[in-house]
Amino acid sequence: MDRNKKYRPAVCAIVIAALGFGLTGCGVAAFPERATSATVKMVPVAGKVVAYPLDKTADAID
Repeated sequence: MDRNKKYRPAVCAIVIAALGFGLTGCGVAAFPERATSATVKMVPVAGKVVAYPLDKTADAID
């Protein structure tokens, strides 16, 4: 019984970290759209127009 108490803080830390990683998955999935949108926005005339659908897609993923 004492052996289980010894590892309890480590197990709790692992569970909390796993839950945190699960919540950040959406940001990781939206990163390619956000990076492409930021790159496209540098185009002088049509950059913002082309980037608008990419921003909306990234917002939908988040």
